[in-house]
Amino acid sequence: MAQLLLNDGTRVTGKPFGALRSVSGEVVFNTAMTGYPESLTDPSYKGQILVLTYPLIGNYGVPGKAIRENLSTYFESDRIHVSGLVISSYTAEYSHWNALENLSDWLMEHDVPGISGIDTRAIVKLLREQGTMLGKLFQHDENEVEFYDPNKDNLVAQVTVKEKIIYPGNELQIILVDCGVKNNIIRCLMNTGATVIRVSWDYDFTQDNYDGLVISNGPGDPQLCRETIRNLKKAIDLGRPIFGICLGNQLLSIAAGATTYKLKYGHRGYNQPVLLCGTMKTYITSQNHGFAVDPTHLGKDWKPFFINLNDGSNEGIRHQNKPFFSTQFHPEASGGPTDTRFLFDDFMEMVRSFKIRQE
Repeated sequence: MAQLLLNDGTRVTGKPFGALRSVSGEVVFNTAMTGYPESLTDPSYKGQILVLTYPLIGNYGVPGKAIRENLSTYFESDRIHVSGLVISSYTAEYSHWNALENLSDWLMEHDVPGISGIDTRAIVKLLREQGTMLGKLFQHDENEVEFYDPNKDNLVAQVTVKEKIIYPGNELQIILVDCGVKNNIIRCLMNTGATVIRVSWDYDFTQDNYDGLVISNGPGDPQLCRETIRNLKKAIDLGRPIFGICLGNQLLSIAAGATTYKLKYGHRGYNQPVLLCGTMKTYITSQNHGFAVDPTHLGKDWKPFFINLNDGSNEGIRHQNKPFFSTQFHPEASGGPTDTRFLFDDFMEMVRSFKIRQE
């Protein structure tokens, strides 16, 4: 048997699967009905024990490790980033045209433990009422690991690319600051035809001759990304187009004068409605973040871009005169199914227009 212990004393018992080891981290939940291979490989889950609300997990297995254009075809990164997995019902019997193995074997390959047979509805209800908690997932001795708060560490430094990677395209040069980027963001940028230059979170891109700048998603507290924020402040002065996604929204907002705060239990999963400010247009989005922007002290000429229709929190900012904008949600996802991918086209139009004006 295995147990999940929360730091308020809540203890539940279930069946272990995956790696048989003890872990600790921040316990969060995801409301999506599908997509566990993508979620587990999302670097934004670094340091977290993930509770999936959909009751049946494992029924379509895990896809193969195909590579296309130097990126994993079916995963959001090259490894599992969650510390542990909590589900209701697990099945090792899977059926899908591109599945090659079951979920438990895949978790075991990456040394990640899971626990099944849990009333995940009760856990989610507790997290919604009390807020995100710290937890331990163990098989025998709860003292094997201490409670661990990943938000005290710079998680971005743990998931960023180590060396510059170039995805060749046309003459437009897009710097992608990797704070824990999902592969599909890279694909969407490559689909625009531009050359994508992927750099680490602390790389001083302001010394490079680029046409546009993208700040990616990533895990943890944005205030710990001091180098990125410092470089963003310089980039704002340069005036070249900037597009922030998820954590990138928080980092750009801080550079623009705003503050951030920790959400009670975060926004993780699909079907998150956001409103385009100044319109009646609503988009259904995919999200994964535990922090949000307080836009109260945004600098002059900055305005909120989107707001969350569930809780009114900020979902993006934009500059009224310069080609800068960001979104808290993931426009590369397929929420509706491609509702907000137009933002990549909008960004590239800004890049082309800015380049023409400079020539």
